[in-house]
Amino acid sequence: MRPLALLLALLSAPAFAQDAPADTPEAAVARLFDGMRARDSSVVASALHPDLQLRSVSTTPAGEVRLSETSRAGFLGAVAGAPVVLDERIAGLEVRTDGALATAWMTYRFYAGDQFSHCGVNAMQLARLDGRWQIVHVMDTRRRDCSE
Repeated sequence: MRPLALLLALLSAPAFAQDAPADTPEAAVARLFDGMRARDSSVVASALHPDLQLRSVSTTPAGEVRLSETSRAGFLGAVAGAPVVLDERIAGLEVRTDGALATAWMTYRFYAGDQFSHCGVNAMQLARLDGRWQIVHVMDTRRRDCSE
């Protein structure tokens, strides 16, 4: 290959690489929430491990703390059948990685259509399996008062 042609090929490679989806824990988290907003359960499923565990910690008006669990299939069905846009707006995303393990922590505000529903924190565990980052566990808090 001629030196000029080689130089041009090397200089253009980063431009093409930017078009490819990034394989990072952050990209898996973004895919989850982008898919929810699009009501596209196949996009959401692409971010989730088949054995996903999805749990929520909430406090009742009486002050009782409860732990609830949603199945992966139930979650995907809720996304696909949502009558309004499910808009989970995250902030302060922090990701820590060690090899094929990542932990993501973020605050969120959840809107069903234009209506505020609840807020809290998402804590996610991700693993790099089968050549890609997948969310394997989600635990969140849910509350109506976002000032806490």
